[in-house]
Amino acid sequence: MHLLAPGSEIDGFVVHGCIHSGGMAHIYRVGPGSTARDTGFPLVMKIPRMTVLDGAENIVGFEVELTVLPTLSGPHAPRFVAAGDLVRLPYLVMEYLEGHTLQHWLDAHPARDHAARSPETIARIGAALAIAAHSLHEQNVCHLDLKPANVLLRPDGSAVLLDFGLSCHAHYPDLLAEEMRRAVGSPAWIAPEQVVGVRGDLRSDIFAIGVMLYEMATGALPFGAPTTPGGLRQRLWMTPQPPRAHRPDLPAWLQDIILRCLEPAAAERYPSAAQLAFDLANPEQVAVTERGQRTRGPGVRAHVRRWIRAAGMHYQPSPLPHDQIELSPIVMVAVPHQDVSDATLYSLREAVARSLGIRPGARLACVTVLSPSAASTSDGERSETALRRLHLARLKTWSQPLPLAGHAVSHHVLEAGDVAQALLRYAAANRVGLMILGAATHGLQLQRFVGTVPMRVARDAPCTVILVKQQLPFGALGAAAGDNAGDAQSFP
Repeated sequence: MHLLAPGSEIDGFVVHGCIHSGGMAHIYRVGPGSTARDTGFPLVMKIPRMTVLDGAENIVGFEVELTVLPTLSGPHAPRFVAAGDLVRLPYLVMEYLEGHTLQHWLDAHPARDHAARSPETIARIGAALAIAAHSLHEQNVCHLDLKPANVLLRPDGSAVLLDFGLSCHAHYPDLLAEEMRRAVGSPAWIAPEQVVGVRGDLRSDIFAIGVMLYEMATGALPFGAPTTPGGLRQRLWMTPQPPRAHRPDLPAWLQDIILRCLEPAAAERYPSAAQLAFDLANPEQVAVTERGQRTRGPGVRAHVRRWIRAAGMHYQPSPLPHDQIELSPIVMVAVPHQDVSDATLYSLREAVARSLGIRPGARLACVTVLSPSAASTSDGERSETALRRLHLARLKTWSQPLPLAGHAVSHHVLEAGDVAQALLRYAAANRVGLMILGAATHGLQLQRFVGTVPMRVARDAPCTVILVKQQLPFGALGAAAGDNAGDAQSFP
């Protein structure tokens, strides 16, 4: 179709000009005209290409985006405004957002520019991207076409995801699976399970984020840009060259994160984008495995074994995205460091153990909050750094008896004058799914008028909260400790 001329009016929207002409659609800046209401924010109109030379996926992708985009909310996707008649003139009108794409960022910073592509910058962008993907997954949507051109980086450091034409909403028919009958996606970023036709797994988006992290770190694509089905299928068994083989100065924690995202089996990747964002935001807490230490890829024999295993592998769809998140949340436990009994600490640990036991993919974040005056009220010789190390060591001692096999764990000492606000900010920033903290057991009448820390957290938390009261009297702890030596640890 011909480009729309500036000044044209379509269903009350005035065309200002074409800002992008791609292989699947044209994007125009538009504004409200004679009949459209003023939304109060700038707009764009997306019109799919529909010439005889264009593929059927263009119109199917438009139908998918028309289904998915209006269901999305939050700051990580454009706001939907209006849609045109599919028979007369299909279009989507949505919010126009300021920023530049990740592809523009890659083009502006060559691979040799290690200062611009520092591990800290890569981790910051990657965490923003993972948080945006997690927002979609919480709404039961998998993007399935994440790539640099579809990621908008905003001036405030957040990320917005664009182009939902290949997406899958768990509560709506998957038109692409029904009509295309073949793998769809961008070859460089498509996940192994997508290659064999499995859609709707949120870990496919995590694979695509891993490809982008790899490209940001090295300037190369881990699997190239294959153009044949055989080339695509290689990623079912191939392991890419370790990023440090391209760039030796990369830290082991970043390589470990990237290669975990790129595991051929979805179950071996991060179980949620929130957990990926957590590791990128807390690199000092990443438990580096053999993946992070590699300097060269597996040999021929290893790839032959992987090929044999992949030939007999049967990919299973994951649970619904929201259900997958529920199975693998970030569990946060607030561990007090003063005015707390051994009985309360024991009961907290028991509650955490039960919660991890029914959530096999969960990771645990142990948090304590110090007041700003804690250092000055200590013995006077202990520095603030030494005091934080002391409390980190106590957190690790407290968590040591927990059954942590299969669960990642990290320990965090925060400093804040308002304990409740510090816990709430931490939970929101890290997309915590479950918070466990001790319930106040004193001043019950006063709590009607003065909000205690547990009451304030339970009232304002962005997630589920479990308040734990001590289950054993202090005197019974000795007997419990005798039956289960080492389980009840004193934590002053």
